[in-house]
Amino acid sequence: MLRLQDKVAVITGGASGIGRATAKEFIREGAKVVVADINIEGAQQTVSELAELGGTSIAVRVDCASYDSVEALVHQTIDQFGKIDVMFNNAGVENQPSNVLEMSIEEYERTVAINQHGVFYGIKAAGNAMKDTGGVIINTASVYGFIADRKQFPYHASKGAVVMMTKAAALDLAKYNIRVTAIAPGLIDTNIVSEWKENTEVWGQIEKGQMRRRAGKAEEVAKVVAFLASDDASFVNAHVTFVDDGAAAFKR
Repeated sequence: MLRLQDKVAVITGGASGIGRATAKEFIREGAKVVVADINIEGAQQTVSELAELGGTSIAVRVDCASYDSVEALVHQTIDQFGKIDVMFNNAGVENQPSNVLEMSIEEYERTVAINQHGVFYGIKAAGNAMKDTGGVIINTASVYGFIADRKQFPYHASKGAVVMMTKAAALDLAKYNIRVTAIAPGLIDTNIVSEWKENTEVWGQIEKGQMRRRAGKAEEVAKVVAFLASDDASFVNAHVTFVDDGAAAFKR
């Protein structure tokens, strides 16, 4: 039997990268998928690709920096499919690199609004919808919620917050039979790192800094998310799963 048969899953940031790869993996495992993104054209493209796999999905525009928008996403999911079983709070952005003393307030607030507040909004909206049925909430943190790099202050702050929000929410929602867990990807070959890849020399040095000298694939992350969303992970809760090929385990 497929691991997510008849489950209804919402994926934010579903227009590309890890979100799109996860949507495909969820479809392969039998789920119905709501592909949510502020980039509605990208979300619709994901839905087109899911249709080729024979899956049922819809695209919804969402602004994860707005609670009203995230709550409307959850309501639309229930109106369309009757329930929500899995919420994958995956949407996120990187900040423009800058020393913390030179970081603009606007850039800090933009990064935190999406990466941190957006996850809170997803937990709150989906958690309220799951109170009577149970469910799974999965958040995208990062290895950079645990280790630091220069000129990435708001990204580190927001991803570190996701780690602790995952644990705190799991405690609050356990009585409703809602599991809350997270992933911490390392270097993954997605559009977020596209600028780095344009410089072959720079990209080569970045890959050499990885334990097995390569970036991960979005599909490799997606398989972990599908496991966490499934009943195979029924005793996994309040935990952050590293998907980084060991990047957080050693000093470069």
